[in-house]
This record gives sequence, C-alpha cells and structure tokens, in this order.
Amino acid sequence: APCRSVLTVACEQTEVLLFDPISSKHIKTLSEAHEDCVNNIRFLDNRLFATCSDDTTIALWDLRKLNTKVCTLHGHTSWVKNIEYDTNTRLLVTSGFDGNVIIWDTNRCTEDGCPHKKFFHTRFLMRMRLTPDCSKMLISTSSGYLLILHDLDLNKSLEVGSYPILRARRTTSSSDLTSSGSSGPRAVGSPCHQNNSGPFSEKTLSRPSQREGGSPRNSLEVLTPEVPGERDRGNCITSLQLHPKGWATLLRCSSNTDDQEWTCVYEFQEGGPVRPVSPRCSLRLTHCIEEANVGRGYIKELCFSPDGRMISSPHGFGIRLLGFDMHCSELVDCLPREASPLREIRSLYSHNDVVLTTKFSPTHCQIASGCLSGRVSLYQPKF
Repeated sequence: APCRSVLTVACEQTEVLLFDPISSKHIKTLSEAHEDCVNNIRFLDNRLFATCSDDTTIALWDLRKLNTKVCTLHGHTSWVKNIEYDTNTRLLVTSGFDGNVIIWDTNRCTEDGCPHKKFFHTRFLMRMRLTPDCSKMLISTSSGYLLILHDLDLNKSLEVGSYPILRARRTTSSSDLTSSGSSGPRAVGSPCHQNNSGPFSEKTLSRPSQREGGSPRNSLEVLTPEVPGERDRGNCITSLQLHPKGWATLLRCSSNTDDQEWTCVYEFQEGGPVRPVSPRCSLRLTHCIEEANVGRGYIKELCFSPDGRMISSPHGFGIRLLGFDMHCSELVDCLPREASPLREIRSLYSHNDVVLTTKFSPTHCQIASGCLSGRVSLYQPKF
C-alpha cells in the first residue's frame, strides 16, 4: 500500500494474503477472493485496492471491510493480467489475454460495478503500463512488439484505424517493423513459437489525418525493441515496468525458444523524428544484463526502486539488485553512448524455488520477493 501499512500478495489459486510488512505478521487471508488464479493487485489509495484474475473479473476491496468485496467488475473475456490507475481522473485501466484494454470509471462505482468501455485492442497482449504522468500507455506483446500510445486520452475509445500510426522500427536500427512474432499470448508454462503475424493487419495501418490545431491524441508507435543476442530470432516481452520519474522503461525479454532471458532498460527519447520522413523511435537501449533463465516458461516480474536508482530482478532462487553503476547513480548521470551492462550490486537468496516477483516498499528500505512454491521473503538492510 502507498502508506506501507500492508503488503498484499496475489496467489496462484484463489487467495489474496495480507501481511504487516514491518513485523512480517500475517494479517488476513482472502481465501476466495476470486474463482481462479489471482494475477495482480493495485492500490487506488491507502485503503482501496483492486485485484484481477484468470476468472476474467476485477474486484475492488476496502481494507476497512475485507469480509466482502466493494464490487466485481465484468467486461473481459479472458484472463485479466494487469491493473493501472490514473489518480487524476480516477479511471481504472485493465488489460487481459483477450487483447483488450478496458477503462473503468470509479467515480460512478456502485455495488453492481463501474461503467466501462473498451479502449484498445491488439493481438498477443502481455502487459500494459501507464507512465507516471499518464501521458503515455505502453503495451508489450508475446510477439516481441512494444506499442506506445502518445499524448494519451483515456476518454477516447480507439477502434481499428482510428488512431494515427507513427512509422515503426527497431529501437537501434533504421529498418522498419519486422514480422517475427508469436502464436499467441504466453501463459505460465507455455513457450512462445515463431510465426509471421504482427499485432496489426494492413487495415489497421491506415493513417488518419492529425486533429486540427495540434498533434494527434493517442498516436500509436510500434517498436521491436533491440534485445542482445536476439538479432536474428524473435523474442517475447514478458514483463514491463516504468521508471518512477518516467525516464525509461524496463523490460524482461526471453527468446522464443526459452534458452535466453534478458533484463533491458530503454531511455525515452522525446520529440519527433529528426526528419519528417524518418521512422519515429522513442526508445533507446541503454543498459542490459543476461538473466539466469531458471524456471523456463514462467514470467518473472521485476521492478524499479522508488527513486529509480536500482532494479530488483528475480534471478533463479533469489533476486539481484542491479544499478546503472556501482554507486547506484541516477539514470540520467549514467547514459552511455552504446548499451552498457547493468551492474550487480548484491544478490539475495532465501527461496527454495524459482522467484517470480519482487517489489520495493514505496516508503521504506525494504524489498519483498515471492517464489513459485508460495514463500514470501522480506529483506531489510542492517544498519
């Protein structure tokens, strides 16, 4: 929670666990929070939080009354994997393996649910994130594409062909969009396979004119991020996070054959292309590191520290703390001319199974990690 008073844990079955992160005391178990696996938890403020599940629903909860849900939200048709929240408009944004991004208006929420609308759709959708200022939406796919919606307007639904397309390219080359892809969304335990499908059809790539008097809202940019060792093969973007100051995006990528995993940092490059006819490319690979590739087929969720100086990354049966240099300097002070390796600050191993997720406390020097067998570990520095 933002106030750091509670740590919530999403479980593979139907449970949500609540802990006191300071004392490590177990507070409560929501044994039937959903009817299937719980995938993600997002706090809207210090007391309200949302959960999403493979049962295709989202649930809203109040810490003051955990015996019943505030409401259940129905709208997705497949596993719901991601929850974002715009604190300015109080709009909840969710994404799932049905390929849909759905907007929920929590300003008009009742016990029967919230008004909602489909905002965006793409094939092979894996993860969706909003930048801290909610000016951009990033969507990763199991086919190796990264989609960026610029100048974001969540109040406008997007249908096929209704948004301007910014010419797509690899993040570090001048070639246009390639056609390596995946056969479908990558679920836990299922590898990605290569085919010739991209996230959009030819019909989708129609380009409407810009809105009168300024740049277009919700302009779509399609990228195939450069990943070390994957120049000739497709890759799957399994985890997507954003720098807390909006400076960069953090990706966990694996090869379609599941024999390599990489953690990569891409700096946002603002502004249009150098020449109007040049492809736009908003991201530049700055740092990367190869991962342990333990627990093939399982998705590992990594994260930035609250100040953006460190990355916590699942690594085998533990986690690695990574920095842009050995002094944990700011990213803006460590931008290389060419991609450089992330520096390992420290490794922490306390699990007996593959670590799948890790998270920093928003206010304290504390890290949590969770592994496949259900163990949650908390780490604090010794002073």
